[in-house]
Amino acid sequence: MKSSRYYDEALAEAERPGADLHKALRLLNRAYMHGDHRAGYALATWHLHGKGDVVPRNLAKAVPLLREAANADHAEAAYDLAVCYEKGVGVKKSERKAARFYLKAALLGDKQSLYEVGRCYWHGLGVKRDRSIAGAWLDQAAKFKISE
Repeated sequence: MKSSRYYDEALAEAERPGADLHKALRLLNRAYMHGDHRAGYALATWHLHGKGDVVPRNLAKAVPLLREAANADHAEAAYDLAVCYEKGVGVKKSERKAARFYLKAALLGDKQSLYEVGRCYWHGLGVKRDRSIAGAWLDQAAKFKISE
């Protein structure tokens, strides 16, 4: 599939010493245009945090890309989107949406989200406070040595 080839080439370029980030960005955009949600997530993180002089921080571009990747079941995108909602970064702050995306990320395999779901239930952040449910999630997080 072309999109994975472009994505793989973009990652290789971005990670090599003396990387040409402009080239990596072109390849990521090409992979994204061919439907690769991993590329969309990578682009989202570049816009979320900024990437050198190549991609300035742009939350208006980052959040829709995160949302799209999260809706395509990309665990890390769901986690990052949850953080955005919890902190109000690029979106209106919403504990309910944060809890929902932490849960989605955890169910998709994101280990840190196990702790975050437990924390949400422990404190009643976006969900009804339930220390029993919280304990079950926090126990799972502890198995992976995940905490704050």
